[in-house]
Amino acid sequence: MTTSPTTDAPSRHRLGSRWTLIGLVALLVVGLDQLTKWWALQTLDTRTIDLVWTLRLNLVLNRGAAFGLGSRYAPLIALAAVVVVVFVLGTTRGLDALWPRLGVALVLGGALGNLTDRVFREGDGFLGGAVVDFVDLQWWPVFNVADAAVCVGAALLVLTAARDPGDEPAASEPAAS
Repeated sequence: MTTSPTTDAPSRHRLGSRWTLIGLVALLVVGLDQLTKWWALQTLDTRTIDLVWTLRLNLVLNRGAAFGLGSRYAPLIALAAVVVVVFVLGTTRGLDALWPRLGVALVLGGALGNLTDRVFREGDGFLGGAVVDFVDLQWWPVFNVADAAVCVGAALLVLTAARDPGDEPAASEPAAS
């Protein structure tokens, strides 16, 4: 039994637009993350910049996991990041709504941004490179754009998972006015 091209087109279009949004947002996060880390390495190597209240820009090379924990296990942490990326990519099949796809894209972009540091920055052994962190609130661990993207993306996924799937129109369908 063959299907007509017209019946397959909408599903291929949704699949293509799903991957396009996820890919573009993830690439934007990785690009912005790497650009800001490059800037931090060039500018904050010998100084700290105080901005407002407790917010300052302060260069920290993080060899551990989130918030600098577990630096002895950096290669395992990097491999766990690879697993997260693969898992996140696998979850996109059922994501037809805009906000969950955006959440996946942010988590994916953030994970790839920090994984890029683990692979390409100077470090000890396989996946032992340090992640560049520089946003310092002084009452929270120092973080970067990738970390912020992962947190915002995870929050979006949690918030949208709690909603009824019928509450939000699919991204490929126009919202009713």
